[in-house]
Amino acid sequence: MNVQTNAQTSRQPDTQPDPSFHVYDTTMRDGAQQEGLNLSVADKLVIARHLDDLGVGYIEGGWPGSNPKDTTFFARARAELELKHATLAAFGATRRAGTAAADDPLVAALRDSGASVVTLVAKSHDRHVELALRTTLEENLAMIRDTVSYLREHGQRVFLDCEHFFDGYRANRAYALEVVRTAADAGAEVVVLCDTNGGMLPHWVSEIVADVAESTGARLGIHAHNDTGCAVANSLAAVAAGATHLQGCINGYGERTGNADLVTSVANLELKLGQKVMPAGALREASRIAHAIAEVTNYPPSARQPYTGVSAFAHKAGLHASAIRVDPGLYQHIDPVDVGNDMRLLVSEMAGRASIELKGKELGFDLTDDPETLARVTDLVKQREQAGYTYEAADASFELLLAAEVEGTPPSFFDVESWRVITESHHAAGEEAPSEATVKLHAGGHRIVATGEGNGPVAALDHALRQAIERAFPDVASFHLTDYRVRILDESSGTDAGIRVLIETSDGATSWTTVGVGHNIVEASWEALLASVTYGLRHHGA
Repeated sequence: MNVQTNAQTSRQPDTQPDPSFHVYDTTMRDGAQQEGLNLSVADKLVIARHLDDLGVGYIEGGWPGSNPKDTTFFARARAELELKHATLAAFGATRRAGTAAADDPLVAALRDSGASVVTLVAKSHDRHVELALRTTLEENLAMIRDTVSYLREHGQRVFLDCEHFFDGYRANRAYALEVVRTAADAGAEVVVLCDTNGGMLPHWVSEIVADVAESTGARLGIHAHNDTGCAVANSLAAVAAGATHLQGCINGYGERTGNADLVTSVANLELKLGQKVMPAGALREASRIAHAIAEVTNYPPSARQPYTGVSAFAHKAGLHASAIRVDPGLYQHIDPVDVGNDMRLLVSEMAGRASIELKGKELGFDLTDDPETLARVTDLVKQREQAGYTYEAADASFELLLAAEVEGTPPSFFDVESWRVITESHHAAGEEAPSEATVKLHAGGHRIVATGEGNGPVAALDHALRQAIERAFPDVASFHLTDYRVRILDESSGTDAGIRVLIETSDGATSWTTVGVGHNIVEASWEALLASVTYGLRHHGA
């Protein structure tokens, strides 16, 4: 359900992006340092295309020369990537201490990468220079000067990331500023101030960026980590203080607690501050692209992700729904369409009649002139949630409940006579114990008996049920389980506790979730399976 918010919730930016502002994505380099995230060359090529579709200005592809994967990526990118908006950037380090830039093989790899932009990382914290690089402060400045100059002489644009800048500034302001001046004087187009440890707060960032801008005259960027939960806020503070280059990662990926979420940062700049930094209409693709990249990384974004999360515009309380019915802008800070998202109404025990009414309309049931049914459904939802059901995560089950109350009879395409499942093992401990299920039902005017096997009782029941129904309704052959979740409702009851099962099913084009509750995990699973097949048949026009 798409909604319109009032004009006070967001500021509409100009049509064209500001050419003097850089939006720079580092998902494929810094974001890939996230624990459990591992990108292949093919993955990175796909992600680069998605980022280009989003309209970012610069895509950091990795560190050529440091590992075979990134070297291969840049080689393939030259032949395979046709970017419409973005410029590909190669990441690397300044030359080694005591070595000329022209003789450093890693600098040569940057030179030969084919990338028109090189982002160099350099030390800006005096203790890091002396303890990590094990060189002098003067030699570190020479390393910056020589490497930037060398790459500029070979026709490449150079950005310089000042690693640990904010901590370094607080420890030795004079030296941190000298690093910035040295890079800018050598030809670095942008000097990026990095909160590498993620320990800054917005007002600290604002004060430091303003001082650096005034003291050096250099063009500044911001690279923020989220260890204090302030990465986006710190990025906005830096921009407000004069930074014109913003780095971040899609979905906030990154080491430890992650980097600044690029979409959240950009959406705040455009929709809240009226600063146009992306191509026209680009943000309307943000949710789709954030989720598409999540599929590639196999690391899904949080449902509560600002702007792009599936819960970002989800409303559960009845009071909210009542107000939204009058004016959606009362409980939404922007129109979800602005970021390609959608408003969702969650049905739960907290729901009032307004929630049920709006959700009903979303599902095709108009209860506006049927207060008796509306009241009955509202009470029934609260009773069933008290018993352990949940409908906010099981829209399909709620639709079946609503259809039963509105139409006077539960949707039914078959009648189950009986079912049973047996798990038997003759193997040694630790080996699989396969299950066998038998389902007897009536469908299409016939009594059908079907048997299914699986590596567990639920899989066996699922196979038997679909084999039986498929004889009357062939569309069932396209249904398959995609997710299965179990929740113990009362842990204090031990093995006697109630069980809630959520099953997600797909037909290859859409997916739906159903819920079952019982004191037996198989019983609860069976209820969810029946609802899943019933919902699928209902939407396939059975």
